[in-house]
Amino acid sequence: MYLDDSTATSRLGSRLAECVKGGMRLYFRGELGSGKSTLIRGLLRGLGIQAKVKSPTYTLVELYVVSRLNLYHFDFYRFLDAHEFEDAGLADYFHGEGVCLVEWPDRAGDALPPPDLELSLAYSGTGREISVRAHSAAGERCLAKSQDI
Repeated sequence: MYLDDSTATSRLGSRLAECVKGGMRLYFRGELGSGKSTLIRGLLRGLGIQAKVKSPTYTLVELYVVSRLNLYHFDFYRFLDAHEFEDAGLADYFHGEGVCLVEWPDRAGDALPPPDLELSLAYSGTGREISVRAHSAAGERCLAKSQDI
């Protein structure tokens, strides 16, 4: 799918918000500035988050709460070694009912469980190409629902 600009990227994130459920893991891949944070910001806005949404590059994780749903926004860009994920004690977040939104998942190596949805953004002219892959039944349902919205 081609996204013309940041508005289109945010709109797609908002559409994804319609299908996100507790316990899901969404991994966002792409170069610096490709729109990962913009897509996550759109998703959080779609869930009703009005607070400032920033990439947690230095803090590693930001928590957003919608009703009883905890959303954990991770950014592993600063990891130099996959062991930093384990050293930071973040594994428990990925086995509960919270939603994990992860930028730069490859920096955590094999320590992360598989995602439900994997979203990859790439520069394409003045816009972005995005590919979305489901890796679970929950991911398949979310992908199907987001295409119907």
